[in-house]
Amino acid sequence: MSDKKNVQGVDSGEVAIAKAKDFWQRNSKVISIVFVAVVLLGGGWFAYQQFVKKPKEQEAAQKMFKAEEYWRMDSLNLALNGDGANMGLLKVISRYDGTKAANLAKFMAGSAYVKLKDNDKAIKYLKDFDSDSKQVQARAYKLLGDAYGDKGSAAEAFDYYKKAAREFDGDAFSASDALFSAAYLAQRVLNKPEQAIELYKELKTKYPRTPAGYTVDTYLAQLGVYDAE
Repeated sequence: MSDKKNVQGVDSGEVAIAKAKDFWQRNSKVISIVFVAVVLLGGGWFAYQQFVKKPKEQEAAQKMFKAEEYWRMDSLNLALNGDGANMGLLKVISRYDGTKAANLAKFMAGSAYVKLKDNDKAIKYLKDFDSDSKQVQARAYKLLGDAYGDKGSAAEAFDYYKKAAREFDGDAFSASDALFSAAYLAQRVLNKPEQAIELYKELKTKYPRTPAGYTVDTYLAQLGVYDAE
């Protein structure tokens, strides 16, 4: 005979309910603690985002407004150090580290130090910068290449120029310029003719109508390569 009764005549649903009650009685305190902890953590995260992180982000953006304006004007010392009434980029970085504004300030400070030929500081801030925007990240890599190149660290400059060229190829002018810089270093400084040829050919294939692309054949000819496809 097949029905919902087991051999002792007890409904199987009643057995399941009894087991559930027994489990709850034995573990109710632990379950309640876990539940409360999850609620508190979720609420704490929400509160942190709304009442700590968001206001800090807004304040940081406001504080660096004037510094960004100086940076765009190429008033680099004022951009970096402030004007007495307004914060400079360096103060924004130290006081609001972890915010988007401070991250952007690192990029601006790094690029300012490249122009000021203070390459160690440029490298410090640019290496600490990170962006979801491939175009901006490519620009940071290019600046790192420039800073290392000015220091005479050709191998590091070569690596960052390649990164810059391949991070974002939507900007043909910037990508081709970075690719040419890498190829030129390989040819003239690092004595790596095979890599130089490979990079010049890549430049000619990808960006033939850029200023760098128009000059490629001359440099390939110097390396004994003619009519490169």
